[in-house]
Amino acid sequence: MTYNARRSMETRAVHGARTSGANPWGAVATPIVLSNTHVIESSAALETARRGEHELWEYGRYANPTVAAAEEHIAALEGAERSLLFSSGMAALAGAALSLLRPGQHVVWVRDCYRPSGQLFSRVLADWGIRSTGVDALDSAALEAALSVEQTRLLFVELPTNPRVLVPDVPAMIAMAHARRGVKVLVDATLASPVLATPLSWGADLVMHSATKFLAGHNDLLAGVLSGRAALMELVEERRSLLGSVLDPHAAYLLMRGMKTLGVRVDAQCRSASELARRLAEHPRVDRVWYPTLAGHPGVTLTETLLGGRGGAVLAFALRGGEVAARLVVDRVRLVRHAASLGGTETLIQQPSLFSYADLSEEERRAEGIDDGLLRLSVGLEHVEDLWQDLTQALDEG
Repeated sequence: MTYNARRSMETRAVHGARTSGANPWGAVATPIVLSNTHVIESSAALETARRGEHELWEYGRYANPTVAAAEEHIAALEGAERSLLFSSGMAALAGAALSLLRPGQHVVWVRDCYRPSGQLFSRVLADWGIRSTGVDALDSAALEAALSVEQTRLLFVELPTNPRVLVPDVPAMIAMAHARRGVKVLVDATLASPVLATPLSWGADLVMHSATKFLAGHNDLLAGVLSGRAALMELVEERRSLLGSVLDPHAAYLLMRGMKTLGVRVDAQCRSASELARRLAEHPRVDRVWYPTLAGHPGVTLTETLLGGRGGAVLAFALRGGEVAARLVVDRVRLVRHAASLGGTETLIQQPSLFSYADLSEEERRAEGIDDGLLRLSVGLEHVEDLWQDLTQALDEG
């Protein structure tokens, strides 16, 4: 089977790309190849493989048949020439950064993002002499100014952003960045998943996912993925091999199993999230709801053009009563789980001020757009009425 972009997303989610070398027996489910090393037929075979004349399995830190099958599957979803899997989303982001940036260069990142991503740019890379500038997701003037900084080589943006579910004009950002010679664009589309958006089709150089989230979808593995043009991915692959951040084959198998239901899962989650967002916006104890399809959300128009009119499975809402009110809700929910992460079959809620932003003062959190009464809800596959009943009892009690 070869990749066909005209196939629907649901079909590509089930079948991925062609059957890979991981499945020489015609098995419907790709087998797990656990061996970390492989017998090489001859020195000649090794030499011809080194020249790129054929595929050769050698050592698990470089490549594994099961992992390769999962990578082909994701490439089919993204419309990418190639995808590479990593041991986590942060490992994928670090792999991209270490492939594209050198000491003395500059990276621009959108501030409303998964906080460890921003910390990688502002703290870790700073130790290696790489400068960074964080900009507001919706401030095009600030973005243009940041991209004008000498030696800018990378723009990083999420779609939608985490945790406030903003929808930046990513195609416009890509055009702005590419107008600056030598600037690459990396889009983290974890919250959109390939079901809602494929940024490579807009000209992004790389797209990444925390595959832990929607791609896998069951809260049972860690994985990250980068996708892009083959020439760029070769550089990323070299860095991955040297850093040792490849995904293990059992996780790759679970990831492929999860991806088969990606289309139907995300479709159902979007419907439930949209309904819950609408109801929460009308609840007297809720001060504000961030969800891209709601009237008044700054990304309503862009949601239509970039996400096909669907807002995703994640929403955020702030409570009247601030931090105390938010704590009471997360302590009172029973069906909804109080936990980190997102994108799984279970609905999860968290208070960002107590998770990724807990080390900041209240003033510092507000500067980052994080109200202490803010809650993030990742909607799973439970019936929407059951979820609403649980949320309302938590909101209304006392």
